[in-house]
Amino acid sequence: MRHLIILFLFKSLLLAGCGRPPELVGVDNPETPVSSVSGASRHKIFLASTRQASETVGAFFSAERAPDLGLASVVVSVPPTHVTGELTRPKRLPPDPRTEFAIIEPTIYNSENAFVASVNAELAKRKPGERDILFFVHGYNNTTSDALLRLGQFVEDTNFEGVAVLYDWASAAQLSRYVYDLNSALIARSGVADIGNILARTNAEGYDVFAHSMGGFLIMEALRDQAARGTFNTSGRLQNIILASPDIDLDLFTVQLEEIDTKLENFFVLLSEDDSALRTSRRIAGGVPRVGAANATDLAELGVVAIDLTAIDDSSSGSHSKFAGSPEVVQLLGRGLNNAGTFSRHARATQLDELLAGVPIRIEVQ
Repeated sequence: MRHLIILFLFKSLLLAGCGRPPELVGVDNPETPVSSVSGASRHKIFLASTRQASETVGAFFSAERAPDLGLASVVVSVPPTHVTGELTRPKRLPPDPRTEFAIIEPTIYNSENAFVASVNAELAKRKPGERDILFFVHGYNNTTSDALLRLGQFVEDTNFEGVAVLYDWASAAQLSRYVYDLNSALIARSGVADIGNILARTNAEGYDVFAHSMGGFLIMEALRDQAARGTFNTSGRLQNIILASPDIDLDLFTVQLEEIDTKLENFFVLLSEDDSALRTSRRIAGGVPRVGAANATDLAELGVVAIDLTAIDDSSSGSHSKFAGSPEVVQLLGRGLNNAGTFSRHARATQLDELLAGVPIRIEVQ
């Protein structure tokens, strides 16, 4: 245990020495505003947050837990110089939207009705068949800005056609506060049902759930609660559940799947056996394997579709975020999210082989 504490302290000191990138929400560049940049992409992203509001410039929401769910939206600007798989975040404020990501137009909704109306307005801009919601759950060690930037980059690079909604749970965004984040994830479980009920009132044609790292643990616990209450997918609009690098005890995951027992056709796990973050997590957890670094064949035997990214080595975001940092992976995910059924077991033989031609990704299915 002592060496783990030393490891955490060392990493924290490194982080403190470099300094976290600045928070960006609502900070536009007065000399070069986002609206003046030709070729910049703009993505409106909605938030459901279990964090307390913050008055700190650029923060929007803090690391403190809130008793009620906050509803908001922002616009993430992607610079015209953007390269697929990369996230160019400014090191100082204000951002330069010609070459860096920016987050502008923060809006707080004072009622669920106002939130639903705004989501519906965005859905109405899409043609039928593209009016889906991507419900994205961030992972450990994330600020609101971190999560929004990653989601904005993911939406851009996958060319996701629908509307993105971030579940912004109260991560402390500090490497040394893993247990705080774990407890925050557990506290945030009930909020998944709350925002699910709100989104069920929208005009969305379907929903895709995408959870990264500890966000996978959060969403699995929330789904287990819903299954126990008989409220899982009562709208019938759930299309895909995708867990990317899930930081979940493998034994716990087995129990979670048994208790959810939904027989959902499209349940995917993105894993990588070289995931360095999950190696550390495994040591903290007493040596129990993490789902996101497990063996693909073993996972497939549990009934999920296991997508093995171990051989992918071009991720600009490291081994723990290949879902967003590898051009091949984000493009693969985009095809799957924008074309219902692309990843399904029935479509695998005809579509996936073509989709994966020349790409070192292995898919295991029961």
